[in-house]
Amino acid sequence: MAAVFALFLVALATVFGSSAADPDMLQDICVADYAAGNSLFFFVINSLSIFPVFQYSTAKSVKVNGFVCKDAANATAEDFFSAGLAKPGLTNNTFGSLVTAANVQKIPGLNTLGVSLARIDYAPGGINPPHTHPRATEIVYVLEGVLDVGFITTANKLISKTINKGEVFVFPKGLVHFQNNNGKGPASVIAGFNSQLQGTVNIALTLFAATPEVPDHVLTKTFMVGTKMVDKIKSRLAPKA
Repeated sequence: MAAVFALFLVALATVFGSSAADPDMLQDICVADYAAGNSLFFFVINSLSIFPVFQYSTAKSVKVNGFVCKDAANATAEDFFSAGLAKPGLTNNTFGSLVTAANVQKIPGLNTLGVSLARIDYAPGGINPPHTHPRATEIVYVLEGVLDVGFITTANKLISKTINKGEVFVFPKGLVHFQNNNGKGPASVIAGFNSQLQGTVNIALTLFAATPEVPDHVLTKTFMVGTKMVDKIKSRLAPKA
């Protein structure tokens, strides 16, 4: 029996470890109940990570690698709706860009559906700086303007292109990528993800504005600069009070 159970765990790890998107849902809808109680977690382990497959709430609500589902009988159209991407976001910030998400944290009906959107707006000269999405491939459609975009493979090859209104570009899952508005006017895109919550790791903020801080000696050795330069970068990226 132990051998059969071990084989079952290996099979699950293989299936979910090689999945290109969120796990398939097990019911028609699973509207996220943000106010649900505590949960017990069941994990699958593969060679790269440990992640939850099924979660059962102590409140007897089912969780499927996401949020607890509220009673389907109480679901409404508003659970599946958002007007958040209709208007441009404010881009008067450090990077001159703003990401407006339409993911499961904004639209509870997206829970377990494995998709989400975002709108990204760029001021002239604005940049969505190098970052990764650990849980999703991204595809962008240009609504307005002209953007220089690109991603870097694990072989350190830069694949980049200038894209215009009406054109599409794809960023593979997990790879570092960016978008930069070199035009004289504003730009915007709609981004699609094959995950309800793609996650974003901003390279600069992750390294220089983490809490607790990444040790200075790690940063000075990595970038081959002095501590004064590290402190200068940290001060510019630190959250505004």
